[in-house]
Amino acid sequence: MPNLSLHDIDLDRLRTLAGVLVRSMPTQLVIGLVGTLGAGKTTLTQSLAAAMGVDPEDVTSPTFTLLCSYDANIDAGPIRLHHLDAYRLVDEDEFLELGVEELFDADNAWVLVEWADRVESVLPPDTLWIHIDIPASADPIAPHRQITLTTQNDALADPLASIADAMPNQ
Repeated sequence: MPNLSLHDIDLDRLRTLAGVLVRSMPTQLVIGLVGTLGAGKTTLTQSLAAAMGVDPEDVTSPTFTLLCSYDANIDAGPIRLHHLDAYRLVDEDEFLELGVEELFDADNAWVLVEWADRVESVLPPDTLWIHIDIPASADPIAPHRQITLTTQNDALADPLASIADAMPNQ
């Protein structure tokens, strides 16, 4: 199972990571974002959107709307970025009622799910999981995160290796 752990990720390195992800990953991708409140899930999503040419100020956490979609562009061409938030959902059925299975199967689309651990059982097996942790010893004003990327999708092994090369641990 391909995985990658990155340490000492401040906001600048988070933006760098987003750019490398956009350049490295395929045009069809489901990302499960996991982390405590304030860990940086929405900040990472905003950074990914910015790397895709979307104004990051237009990207907010869809806690109440549940789903926001954006037209974006990457080197491979136009792409649709779908941003979901599972925090307020009652269960997986409510999540599925949003039509997410159609989003998962769409070509040239990235689906990012915040609080994805709440709906893990209905996400595709080849989801790229991004766990964002802030160590207890981190500076509360400018915390450095630990980010772990894991997937069961062996086709993502090379992209994860590219990310490891571009994001050496400090």
